[in-house]
This record gives sequence, C-alpha cells and structure tokens, in this order.
Amino acid sequence: MKIYTRTGDAGKTGVIGGRVDKDDVRVEAYGTVDELNCFIGQAMGFLDAERDADLLADLLQIQHETFDCGSDLALLKQELRPYKVTAEMVDQLEAWIDKYDAETPDIQRFILPGGSQASSALHVCRTVCRRAERRVVTLARTQPINEEVRRYLNRLSDLFFTVARVANHRAGNGDVEYIRSAEVFRRKS
Repeated sequence: MKIYTRTGDAGKTGVIGGRVDKDDVRVEAYGTVDELNCFIGQAMGFLDAERDADLLADLLQIQHETFDCGSDLALLKQELRPYKVTAEMVDQLEAWIDKYDAETPDIQRFILPGGSQASSALHVCRTVCRRAERRVVTLARTQPINEEVRRYLNRLSDLFFTVARVANHRAGNGDVEYIRSAEVFRRKS
C-alpha cells in the first residue's frame, strides 16, 4: 500500500459518506481531535512507567476513544453506521476524574501549567482538547453530530486538568498557583 494517494492534491479530502474541502469545519473538528491524540501520546512519554501505570493505561484507552471521536466527526450521515462514542464513555471519564481528584490536595487558586514535564504536557492536552471542543461546537451549529462527542471532549478536558495535578503530585511537585488569584475554589467535601 502506498502512503500517498494524490486524491487530496486539489484541496478535497474523503470523509465517511463523501468528499469535502480540506478546510471544512468538519475536517477542522476531527483534525483538532487528531492533534489532541498526538499530544496525549507525547504526554504519556513523560510519565513514569511504574509509578504512573494506571494513568498510562487510562490515557491509552483515551487515545482509542479520541480516535472514535474523530471517526464519529468524520461521518456525514449517522445512518451510514452507528456512532462509536457513548454516554458510558463519558461516565468513565467522570469516574476517573473523581478517582484522580481524590489523590491531590485541595485546590485553592487557579493553577498555572508547569511543575513537571508530564504535568505541563497534560495541560497542553487540556487546552488542545478545549480547542477541539470549540471546533465541534462550531460544526454542530450547521451539521448534525454525535452529541456524546461534545460531552466527551468537555469532560476530557476536566480529566486532563486533574491528571496534570496528579502528575505533579506524584512527582513531588506542588501545583504552580497563579499568585494574583484570590482563593476561588471550595475545599473538597
């Protein structure tokens, strides 16, 4: 199989159910999810294989699921095949958020990205995830989408914030607090 096909040389690309311009809002949405997937892989490279085995396993599952998100976003018509991203996947993200949040100290102020390389990379994942979510919101204004993808990305960015804090905590680094912030968060109950 050849890697290049030349079918996109005129500025069009294939999606599930047809061809669209390469700068189509649909391509922008799933392309940003693909970019996120790359950053997840990079962040995983900064985690400790033993200490962070649970995080690595969860992030690998998330890589598969973000691929599912992209696949659903590349689908022009839902009747072509069932959606892959489900409410249960969102529920799993929430369970992970709760589990990892319990591992970190109470948060008092806004957090700056930093501390360890892993934490910083996970914050990059968080911001790229938010951008992907914005692209999906734009797409949904004009075309039907799997609404679970939007919910998934919204929850996923929260998970990245949480695991970025976990990565710092496990590495013995505290959060990098925004010093001009008042105490804006309530204590965990």
